Amino acid sequence: MINNNRKLIGIFALLFFILAIIQVYFLYKTYKIKESQIYSSVTEKLDIYRDDSKNEYGLRNHKLHDLFVKFREGKISKSQFIKDVGHLNTKSTTSYSNKVDSIFSNSKYEVANRYDLLSTKYLPTGKYLFDEPVTLFETNRKVVKPGKTEEGVWDTSAIENDTENKNTYRTTIANYYEIKNIESIVFRDLWALILCCILILTAVLWIFVLTIRNLMIQQKKVEVLHTVVDNIAHEFKTPIATLKIAAKALDIDWDRNDLPLVQRQINRLENLMIQLSSDEKNASEIQKTFNRDWSDFFEDLKFLHSDTEFCFRNNTFDSLPFNKTDMETIIKNLCDNSVKYGAQKVDIDVDSVYNRLQIKISDNGNGISKSEQKYVFEKFYRIQSDNIHNTKGLGLGLFLVKNIVEKYDGKIDLNSEKNIGTTFTITLPYED
Repeated sequence: MINNNRKLIGIFALLFFILAIIQVYFLYKTYKIKESQIYSSVTEKLDIYRDDSKNEYGLRNHKLHDLFVKFREGKISKSQFIKDVGHLNTKSTTSYSNKVDSIFSNSKYEVANRYDLLSTKYLPTGKYLFDEPVTLFETNRKVVKPGKTEEGVWDTSAIENDTENKNTYRTTIANYYEIKNIESIVFRDLWALILCCILILTAVLWIFVLTIRNLMIQQKKVEVLHTVVDNIAHEFKTPIATLKIAAKALDIDWDRNDLPLVQRQINRLENLMIQLSSDEKNASEIQKTFNRDWSDFFEDLKFLHSDTEFCFRNNTFDSLPFNKTDMETIIKNLCDNSVKYGAQKVDIDVDSVYNRLQIKISDNGNGISKSEQKYVFEKFYRIQSDNIHNTKGLGLGLFLVKNIVEKYDGKIDLNSEKNIGTTFTITLPYED
């Protein structure tokens, strides 16, 4: 079941990761589309004013053509050509920036634009006048990372119909755009979509968590049910075994003294059945252990394990606020274990003092090695020798004892030496 849960969680984690990647990719593509739309809107608006800007700043084609001619004929140097164009650019920068800002003032776009002359070729000879970019005009905001670039080619001639192309130039230009606050603009428009994606992922994760939580609750209920069945099956073994022995004894030799033993085992079976019931009234009827009950436990042990010597000392009050079946389970499971693992003599001391019940059971059996002592209270654990289990049983006895001790907020101490013996000391607090 645990492995299945891990597999389920692993599959969900993979699918959730894929879903998250898809959502991120979807948001990224949406972001790029929105960014492209904004840049297209900006370029369309600036294109409307570009020709006016060229006229205003002396950058019309014929003006540049005159500079091309002078440069080609050697009337001005390359540095002078760049200086003249740069002068026009410097002259236009502030005015052009103000115009761009005014266009996008309502939308609050921080637009940077640069218009560059990349190269100019003299068509009759195919020779380039220069091949280094020259900025014709730009905004005060400098273009650092262009979000969009437009390139174009236009021809200029000295006369309108220059069929011989004697004075024709082909110019390559580039227009660079950058919106400095593009991220905030796009996220401002997409925040609702981003929020929806986050909510979808959160909802999927939350539904899965609830599903796993409910699955674990159901699994816990199943485990509790299995534990109850195991416990009851284990507890039924002792009274049934005792009844079998008593039945054989009665069959051989009728003895009325055996009848109380039989009655006690029947009562124990009845109490176990009551524990399975949800009837709280019936359950409350067995919440006390009387002084005489300890003696009955002792007599049953002597009858069941007639070849083992039991020494019993009882120094308890007339009644204690502990479930009789629980106390019987502690005594008989510990003593059964002692006999099972080779004990010839078992000492049982039961004492109540200072609102504490102390149960001490010592034996001279095989003992428990140090390496196994920390495991003996685990469910289904059985002591083994040379990797072989030498005794019968499910390994539930000490597990049940530990659960009962924890039920009453008590503690259990184990002291054992190999081939010498074992002592269990149980302390259970109670209130008068």
